[in-house]
Amino acid sequence: MPHTPPPVEIADWIRSVAGRQDPRVGPTTPVVPLVTRGLPTRPVAPEHSQVFICAGVIVKLHGERTDRERLARRLHCIGGTDMDRLWIQPLIYAPITAPNDRLATVWPRVTVLSTIDRPPWADIGSLLARLHRMPITDDPPRLGGHSRLARAIEYLRSDGPADLGWLIELGESLAGQLEHPAHTTLAHGDFHLGQLGHTPLRRSWKLLDVDDFGIGDPAWDLARPAGFWAAGLLEDEAWFTFLNAYREAGGPAVPAEGDPWPSLDLAARAAVLVAAVQALRTPNSEDTAAPLLEACSRMHAG
Repeated sequence: MPHTPPPVEIADWIRSVAGRQDPRVGPTTPVVPLVTRGLPTRPVAPEHSQVFICAGVIVKLHGERTDRERLARRLHCIGGTDMDRLWIQPLIYAPITAPNDRLATVWPRVTVLSTIDRPPWADIGSLLARLHRMPITDDPPRLGGHSRLARAIEYLRSDGPADLGWLIELGESLAGQLEHPAHTTLAHGDFHLGQLGHTPLRRSWKLLDVDDFGIGDPAWDLARPAGFWAAGLLEDEAWFTFLNAYREAGGPAVPAEGDPWPSLDLAARAAVLVAAVQALRTPNSEDTAAPLLEACSRMHAG
């Protein structure tokens, strides 16, 4: 897929921001969309946000409906005690105003997991368990899984294919059942394989993207791999390596032994639905959308 450069005025603004963090930035330093080894990160970033690299700096332009106060609270919280072991830290611990009244955040350039990398499932399970066991401090907002599900339903109502009314029904049912979690912890809120990165000199994986970080049911962070495994889109070895590592690290989203599915089922279903809608909204993603919609159809029928 082509990687369209930003408009000139946006590129100049990004250079000015990056130049205050990296002295190598000059008036002609390239500003390019984030890619890894020539491949897009996975999954493709939604259209409402864009991530650009300029020398050693990453500037993220957030979606137009991003709430400044909630984003500021999220940035503050990941800067708390010991959180630097889990999260890539921003270069500025507050959102800044970008052109066209957008909000932006500023980060160090990191290596991210690309589509040709073998996912480090054991490391991921341990990392999420450690996050979920962190003490809740600094008043983080509610995590964003519920909002993502609501946006998916909103899209289906306003712009979705006419024959997907059943998918709206499924989404509304899931949203109601997920409204009141049995327990809450700190959680990433939108975990997928594109949310991992490490600095050039350190190979330990850390979390990226604070947009949905907050307090909520930690099952949301296991939901995407769980849902994809249940749909037959993730291999058994990957899923059980991830789940066992999470349990061994004391992760609270599932019982330490026995069947994890009662704790994961609803969030996993929601994650598959959201992924299906994201694929529907992404150009030339019919091959990705088809098996996800098939999995949703089975959920609706069951």
